[in-house]
Parts: sequence; structure tokens; C-alpha cells
Amino acid sequence: MFAGTPLLRVTRLLASLTLEFGLNLRVSMTKVLALLPRNGKELAKVERTSLATRARYYNSKAPKDVSARDLEGHGSHCASIAAGNYVKGASLYGIAEGTARGGVPSARIAAYKVCSFYGCDAADILAAFDDAIADGVDIITISIGGDNPVKLENDAIAIGSLHSLEKGILVVQSAGNSADKETVSSVAPWIFSVAASSTDRGIVAKVALGNGTILSGKSVNAFSLNGTSFPLVYGKDVSRKCNESDAMNCAENCLENSLVKGKIVLCRLIEGVDEAFSAGALGSVTALESVIPGLPLSDVSYVIPIAASSLQTKDFPLVESYFRSTKSPKVDIMKSESVKILMPLGLLPDITAPGIEILAAYSPEAAPSDNYNDLRMVNYNILSEHQCLVHMLRSRCLSWIMDSRKDPLAEFAYGAGQIDPVKAVDPGLVYETFTEDYIKLLCSLGYDSTKLKQIFGVNTTCPAGPQTTPKDLNYPSMTSQIKTSGGNKNVTFSEKFARTVTNVGPGKSTYKVTTSTSPEYNITVTPNVLTFGATNEKKSFDVIISGKITNGKMVSASLEWSDGVHKVRSPIVVYPDNF
Repeated sequence: MFAGTPLLRVTRLLASLTLEFGLNLRVSMTKVLALLPRNGKELAKVERTSLATRARYYNSKAPKDVSARDLEGHGSHCASIAAGNYVKGASLYGIAEGTARGGVPSARIAAYKVCSFYGCDAADILAAFDDAIADGVDIITISIGGDNPVKLENDAIAIGSLHSLEKGILVVQSAGNSADKETVSSVAPWIFSVAASSTDRGIVAKVALGNGTILSGKSVNAFSLNGTSFPLVYGKDVSRKCNESDAMNCAENCLENSLVKGKIVLCRLIEGVDEAFSAGALGSVTALESVIPGLPLSDVSYVIPIAASSLQTKDFPLVESYFRSTKSPKVDIMKSESVKILMPLGLLPDITAPGIEILAAYSPEAAPSDNYNDLRMVNYNILSEHQCLVHMLRSRCLSWIMDSRKDPLAEFAYGAGQIDPVKAVDPGLVYETFTEDYIKLLCSLGYDSTKLKQIFGVNTTCPAGPQTTPKDLNYPSMTSQIKTSGGNKNVTFSEKFARTVTNVGPGKSTYKVTTSTSPEYNITVTPNVLTFGATNEKKSFDVIISGKITNGKMVSASLEWSDGVHKVRSPIVVYPDNF
């Protein structure tokens, strides 16, 4: 079982290819979880009430690491989100307290630890995929990936995922850890990519200045100062060996222990919290600024090792002004609390699911914050960047998802958007793709037989006949890039998409199509009515969207098939090559 996760009765095996850091009973550095095969085969002789049925480790990069135990925490957290049992009163020191549960509490987990503190070796990742397939898992989830996509023939996760798909195993991967829109860690179309979105709950840590001003900052602060204010000092005034800029940022090794003891340190960068902790300060107030460009800060609270709060750019100068205007400035940093907020939208690809500030089981062997000198031991922790909804759908033998919301970058920001898990269990229509479809796709992108063999593992050649284009892949979303010339930002277009849907709902049903409308485009769907006489029957249709791209902006549209009960929505995106 996972430490901090109650035992649960096992009915399925959730093989979450937590191809990352492992299982700890706490799950730690793996990232390969898996669902028990429908034929009832068991992976190992274990207690029927045990959540984890198998934990393997792979140690090419760390030969001395001979355990699948989770020393980092992320693996345990992912496993708990995927299949954790119902737990009342779960919290991190009282923060975000409530009843917690995973996506499929009835599932069992197999964990495959492929990462260590030295990284994740491609050979280990592929070996874990092979073992998960042989173990008969139903789903593989991977919460790891690089900052940017790599060529498919060099992408171990993409290759392992394709082999899994050929065995009927769905692979779900986190979209990435970058807050930049239009970026994913993998572009393999056979991977179900999930972005992390916020929920309607935010975690804040308030700062009370000595003049009565109260400011709300971001952090998961489990420390209470019991309403007492303590002296506030600026990093530049408690450093003897750093230049003024580094000292104001509270850079590493800048703060003097004797000058910060019992005090709260003011730092310009969020990394200053770790330096304040290392120097023995009581707490820290920082700006929501980082030395790392693009680090998502404004919408995410991170676990910190001392009483600390990070303030928005507009609020931090208020603390600086108070500090300069007072001879003996004092502040109180309040313990974090959960607050209701409007739901912001997510960040990326196929779909989004709640993945920010998620409370779940955690490995007691890992530091709850990113500071490895943080010696606290917790059974639950609040982390970000996870997904688990697909496990629930797959446990119903389904893997179809749709719904959407809008933001300025639309589908490039969050794919098809948030989903309704209840409706997704009964989608009505699905878009199916097969191995031969992916071969055609790669051939249209210029892959030759040598590269295809690297990916598929067997001799593969491009099929004869008319060449297809990437937009011809039978995907629910419809996307096309329009070529421009001479930097022209205004261009007319007319794009055709051919799609086939399979009826997985009632045998006899009729679907009618509706499309979004705009002066920017016109959409024609032929036929505009699909009549099915049986379950699993397929019907094809063509979509033509024509219009004009203005000022280099993309065109965002959609179509929806409905039989009066089911609504099957597809986003349509047309964008210029200079977008």
C-alpha cells in the first residue's frame, strides 16, 4: 500500500506508468501506473485489500538505487490521485481539509520507477513500458516529459506509448510543466495529452503589516505565528558578503544567520524563501518573481519550508514602502487557507483537468517542499500538474472526452477544454484511430522506412496510393496551418476535413450537426445528418471551413453532433504559419 493511503478493495489494476520516481508505499520515482486487465489476471500474489500490486525499479542512471520506494514524493501523489481510497479529514497540516479520493478508488496500481535524481534513462522507460504491457495493465499514465517535444524516433515515451496502444492500452501523459501556451512535452497523436487547470479553490497566505494593512499572497504555508508580529528585515541589510542586488534577492549564501534569527526577511525573488530557511530566519515575504524565466507563479501556491508568503507584483512595493517608512517594521505571516475563486482555465492540449494545488497522499520519505533540508514528514501534500479523470472513464471501458471553454488562445491553450465526466462515460459518438492511420500520418510528414522501424519496431513502409496530410488523421479536433507569403498577415483560406465517427450509443439514432458562426468564416458539413441503425456502425462526413485570417490571428470555431441526448463537440482551428 502507499503510506498515507488507506487500504482498499481491489477490483481493477491501474497501471499508471508513473514513469518517474517510484512507489512508496509511498510511490516515488516511477511513473507507470496500471489498471487490472479485464480477464482478471493478477500481477502478483498480494492481499486483496492492497492498493499496489507490483512495484518495479529501473536503475541505469543510479545503479545503487535498488528500491522502488518513493524518495521524491511525486509518484505517490500521482498514484493517490489515480486510485486513492476515500479518506475523510485529509489535509496538509489542516490546509485544504476535506474528503479526498482518487479517480478510480476500486483500482489497483502497478508502479514502475524509471527516474532517479540523476534523470530518466530512455532504456529504462522502454523497459518499463514492456513490463507494463506484459503485466496486462489497462491504462498507463506518465507524468513526466521534457520541456519541448523531440523527434518521435528519439522519443522513448512516444515509442513505448505506440507499442502500448497496439496492445489496446491507453497512454495518458501530462502536457508539460511549462506555463507557456502552445507548448507540450510530446506531439505524438497516439498519446492522450492532459493539461493542468485550476479549480475553484485557491490557497493563499496573508501578510499583516504593522500598520494594519493585510495583503494576500501565494504559498502553502503550514506554519502559524499565532497572531504575533515579528521584526521585518530586508535581505540587503542582513548580508555581509553579497552585492546589493543579490542580497535584495536573498540569493544563495547571502544571508547571515546571526542577523536573521527570529526575524522575517524581505526578498525580491521567491527563491529567497530557501535562503531564508537555510540561514535560520523565522519567515520570509517575497515577490512573485523568479530567477527562472516563465515559471508559473501567479496561479500556483508552492509548499514552503518556513512561514512565508509571496506577493503579487503590485503588492510587494507596499511592503517595501512600509519597511522604509517605519523604524521598527513588523509583520505577521498567517497560516495558509483555502478560498473560493472564479475558475481560471487551463494551459494546453487534448483536454484539461484539475491539476493545480491538488491534495493527495505523499511519501513520508520525501521532503514536503522542494528544499531537501525540510525534515517534516507528511502523509498528504499539495502539489500541481496532475491528471486522473481518464482513469475513471477507462474503468468504464471508455476513453472519450469532449467539452470546451474559451480564452484568447483558445484550443492552443487548453485543447478541447474541461470535460463533464458523467456525460463522457456515455459519449454517443467516438472518433477512432488505428495503427495504419498513424503510419499514414508519419508518412505524410516525411518519415521513411528507417525512421518508421525505429518507432514501430518492425519493418514498416508507407502505403501506396494518394498521400494524406496531417489534417486527415481521424481526430476529434480539426486543425490546419495556412501558408502565407511575404509575411502577409491577411489571407483567405478554404480547408476540408474528412472524418468518421462510430456510434457507441443506442443502436438506432440520428445525429444532426450545428456549427459555430462568425463573420470570419463559413462552415459546411456534408452530410449534415447521420442516421445509425446499429451500435458500432460507422458514418463519414466532410467539413469545409472557408474564410479570412486577419492580422495573423487564428480562426477558432467548432461543430457539434447531437441526437437530443448526446452532444459531441469538435474544435476547429485554422491558423497562419507565422502565428
